[in-house]
Amino acid sequence: MKASETKLQAIIEGNKQYIVPLFQRTYSWEKKDWEMLWKDIMELLEEENPRSHFIGSIVTMPAASVPEGVPKYLLIDGQQRLTTIFILLAALRDKAKQCKQPLLAEEINNTLLVNPYKGGLDHYKLQPTQVDRASFHNIIDGNSISTVDKITGAYQFFERKLRPEHIDAEKIKDIITGKLSIVSIVLDPDDNPYLVFESLNAKGQPLTQSDLIRNYFFMRIHVNEQEKIYNQYWKPMDEALGESLTEFIRHYLMRNGANVKQNDVYFSLKEMINREDALTYLKELSRFAGYYERLLNPMKEEKPMLRKALQRINRIEVNTAYPFLLNCYEDYFNQVITTEEFYEVLKTIENFTIRRFICNVPTNSLNKIFPSLYNQVQEIKAESFASGVKVILQTKKYPKDVEFLARLQDVKLYGSGDRAVKAKLILETFEESYQHKEQVPLEDFSIEHIMPQTLTEDWQNYLGEDWELTHELLLHTIGNLTLTKYNSELSNLDFDSKKQLLQESHLEMNKFFQNASTWKKEDIKKRSEHLAELALKIWPYFGETVSEQTNRSGITGTTPTGLWILGQYFTVSSWRDVLEQTINTIAELEPEKMDLLMKQFPRFIGRDKNKFRAIRTLKNGAFVEVNLSAKDIERFCFQALQAVELSNDDWKVEIV
Repeated sequence: MKASETKLQAIIEGNKQYIVPLFQRTYSWEKKDWEMLWKDIMELLEEENPRSHFIGSIVTMPAASVPEGVPKYLLIDGQQRLTTIFILLAALRDKAKQCKQPLLAEEINNTLLVNPYKGGLDHYKLQPTQVDRASFHNIIDGNSISTVDKITGAYQFFERKLRPEHIDAEKIKDIITGKLSIVSIVLDPDDNPYLVFESLNAKGQPLTQSDLIRNYFFMRIHVNEQEKIYNQYWKPMDEALGESLTEFIRHYLMRNGANVKQNDVYFSLKEMINREDALTYLKELSRFAGYYERLLNPMKEEKPMLRKALQRINRIEVNTAYPFLLNCYEDYFNQVITTEEFYEVLKTIENFTIRRFICNVPTNSLNKIFPSLYNQVQEIKAESFASGVKVILQTKKYPKDVEFLARLQDVKLYGSGDRAVKAKLILETFEESYQHKEQVPLEDFSIEHIMPQTLTEDWQNYLGEDWELTHELLLHTIGNLTLTKYNSELSNLDFDSKKQLLQESHLEMNKFFQNASTWKKEDIKKRSEHLAELALKIWPYFGETVSEQTNRSGITGTTPTGLWILGQYFTVSSWRDVLEQTINTIAELEPEKMDLLMKQFPRFIGRDKNKFRAIRTLKNGAFVEVNLSAKDIERFCFQALQAVELSNDDWKVEIV
């Protein structure tokens, strides 16, 4: 058995063929796997000098072949990732053809995808299992897709990702061939591939990266000292952090600006340690582990104000800030910054994250923003460390008041998973901002929808003719949400009954309902405006003050002229055009998400044209409601992008 680390290019270039054995399963990667590979490639593409990125191992064995055939190898393990790479390269070749880059297309095809001077099955560099073979050959041959399976699904996924004009096919090809690294294990012909495959896929727990790191450290520490040092430094760190140990080491390595991927922790640390400084490095790692334990479990923090601020940071799930906060903790313990200054930094991170969350700014850039933040603050001459943090973060897509005010009224604040957690934190913060002398503990309160999630016939009649539009657009917005312990009692009660119960509430925020005689579209919008103004005071803009024109209602009567969406530009002449083109583009580039949109917005999109007043027919045959105001179209488009996990950066309307 021979094992070596090599680039992907060395594996697939040259005359050869990989054959997936019959005992292997068929191609089974799905969208989450394709997205992970694509994300890794995009991150490497964005780096100025990308380092090699380890994507796993492949295990092969020379196969007996006739003398005139190409060298053949049984692909014992790694067929899923290698098959996916071939599919991506085929999509990249087709992208090059469309972009009038025939030489690049020919290079990809003849050096990476096929053995150009061989016929029959020897023409293909990869032979999947028989079940997948026809679909795979079609894609490699550049034929039109006639079947729907996971092989063609992967091709269609990458084809959509490559469609935007700014995508550089040649750079992506260079990343795939030159920066993706694998461990190639070549078995001897006498090895039993069936037994190898079984052992590779056994249920035993594999070594984690932290296991490898521990072994690497202690190989460099004298044997007489190992037990003492293990008990003093490694064991407490391991017991305190448990399964988070590898992630801690990754964040530790990133604290000065490095971009360390989850699979590269061991290799990155190896580059930083030599035999002489292994113990010094381990001592420092152990010290920073103490800070990390406080980040993960704020109850370990002695200062109440810091404890509460850290708890809030964890509730909004901004662990991408941990590399930066490790340095802050080091300065705090060394008395370089005060308790008050550290607290101000934590509040600034919360402010920055909450505003971006409300305005649907992509979170994938946070792992680039925070690791380098500490060094950037050190380089500028700010009045204090805390003010320096604000100076840097205000340049990182930090929403200004106009956008924050508008989006807080539009956003579907309540939702599954972390959205509900963040929504509750925001509502709790509203309540605490009233500074009632007898604060009510809010842990046992839950979120209540005033206009209920399931409308009774009485509620439908109460809301009026547009009840479906009102319900779909405003149900989960901030104006329709509050906190209560009477969640089960309130349920689907009519508004007057809910109002009576809410008047018994001890929460200041629920006093708003004392003066509300109705709860319809305009009432919800009025409370949204009230809470949005309060949010501006709680999370004030910390950047340089710039005069802004708050013109929320200004889109009424305006004429859109262009729409940027997902890297593509379309000419439009009305807000109805904007709506139609937005949904058409989502349907084309993210087709699997159309069912989600139709489920969440049945009054806006569907296949029964009789449900709508005025329609546009989409390219996929569905219908979209266009009898809407400009403001409602804008609100709906924003919520639709949010529902399919696209960001505001993906959508921009030009208006005259």
